[in-house]
Amino acid sequence: MKQLTGLDASFLYMETATTFGHVSGLGIYERPSPEFDPYQVVYERFGALVGQAEPMRRKLVEVPFSLDHPWWIDDADFDLDYHVRHIGLAPPGGVDQLGEQVSRIVGRQMDRTRPLWEVYVIEGLGDGRWAMLTKTHHATIDGAAGVILLNMLTDTDPNTPAPVATEWEGEQPPSQSELLQHTLQSLASNPVKGMRLQLKLVRNLADALGVTSVSKMAGHARDAIKSMAGVRSADVPDNERRIQLPLTPAPATPWNKPITAHRRFAMRGTSLENIKALKTATGGTVNDVVMAICAGALREYLIKHDALPEKPLRAMVPVSIRTGEETDVWTNRVSSIIADLPTNCPDPLERVALCKEAMIAAKRQLELVPAETLIDVTQTSSPVVAMAALRLMSRMSSRMILPANVTISNVPGPRQPLYFGGAKLDAYIPVSIVTDGMGLNITVHSYMDRLDFGIIADRELVPDLWDMADMHIAEIGRLFEAVGQPWAVPQPAPLMRRGSTHVKPVPRSRPAPGTTVPSAPAKSPAPKKTPAPKKSAAPKRAPKKAPAPKKTAASKAPASQKAPASQKAPGSKKTAASKKTPGSN
Repeated sequence: MKQLTGLDASFLYMETATTFGHVSGLGIYERPSPEFDPYQVVYERFGALVGQAEPMRRKLVEVPFSLDHPWWIDDADFDLDYHVRHIGLAPPGGVDQLGEQVSRIVGRQMDRTRPLWEVYVIEGLGDGRWAMLTKTHHATIDGAAGVILLNMLTDTDPNTPAPVATEWEGEQPPSQSELLQHTLQSLASNPVKGMRLQLKLVRNLADALGVTSVSKMAGHARDAIKSMAGVRSADVPDNERRIQLPLTPAPATPWNKPITAHRRFAMRGTSLENIKALKTATGGTVNDVVMAICAGALREYLIKHDALPEKPLRAMVPVSIRTGEETDVWTNRVSSIIADLPTNCPDPLERVALCKEAMIAAKRQLELVPAETLIDVTQTSSPVVAMAALRLMSRMSSRMILPANVTISNVPGPRQPLYFGGAKLDAYIPVSIVTDGMGLNITVHSYMDRLDFGIIADRELVPDLWDMADMHIAEIGRLFEAVGQPWAVPQPAPLMRRGSTHVKPVPRSRPAPGTTVPSAPAKSPAPKKTPAPKKSAAPKRAPKKAPAPKKTAASKAPASQKAPASQKAPGSKKTAASKKTPGSN
């Protein structure tokens, strides 16, 4: 049993009927052979991983009255069948159909009575490949921990043997009295933690401003507040002027409104060599170029909709604060900064330079209040207060604009090819979170020699999201024109979408049924559904009506005896899980 940190729990507290706290990732894989069965391989691999990775088997236990942060326990009733699902796209299997399916899946809240993850095997892609969508709650892992999970699931050699399942035992939930006892101990220590935290905040502010005398703190703090609020003054020292915090609302855009529970998801990719060539030509970094591409694409989209503000937009940029020395890797270690996005600048090259300056200035925000201190704040705050504050902010999104317009994240991935059960991973596209008041999220992921943009938005606020995705690729072309160079790697045509003709669908292949795989019994019970016509035969029903109560009573007795046994031996659940019918969702 392990308690969630305040930061982990905050992703639970943020959830409402329209805002969800889970993040997802979409992998596109090749088929190593015609008889390859993606569902069976995924089912076996995740089944073996449950005993090795805590996030796959632990579920939440809420503290009574939300007096303290929840706890994790290993699920004694773990059901692999619930977590691994199998679906297919209707013909022609276009990439926009895949995006639509992803949108529907991520637009559903997760069941908190089970471990907070789901995986979907998606077949029927028009080019013959298959996809795997992993959906995991942010309270369980952050982006860096997600990379650890990806490395555990995949191999660098396609011939690597399948992992061996590790035995584990579930835990019985603690009683309410035990939880309250832990809570009382925590509450008793919170005042001391709070006082230490306040002193730490003062010291951080003094260090950031170069203050050595307490008597000078008030004057420095006054000038720093003016600087952070954007008030220019000749007598404000340089070390205070460099720190800029977004204390005013960001400019209004079509997606900075309350969101619904429905999503849209679109994706486009390009060669990483194109981004590196632009980095060299502009003198920026890969991240500067990515931010400039997003700024240019959003500018074009807003111009198209006659909604471009005069002031630059602002982007919230997640920042990993992992040091590599964490004793617990399965927890969140993430903060964020807010940077100006030069959407008001018409020159593509100047936008790169402005993005570079904006990111340098934004990183200084962590000097004023270090991310470690912010994590301490979430640890000592009351869950009831935190939940109320987050939900109040959600309700206020209809009356005010948040300090940021959009979330933009750039996640570097592995450079070597990865394989899942022998199937090569072609692309990995992140699927992130939108919230009330900020209904657009752009997450970029690099893998091998490609860079993929995963764009998610509220379904109603950004109805033409695929156009926005295409604008990101068009912006790369404008940057090459501006530097006077050709594309380093020619941009291929986009993947097939419904109604397009430049890509012909590949005929669907049905894997041959295996005789040694554990899922074979799962398919054999399927014919049991055929006796349905016997039920419709009236002559057979009539004579069996009288003894029917005896049969149902008899069948209920053994069922009630078996249920407790399965709870005592969670290991048996794993073997029973192989009876999964692949067609269920």
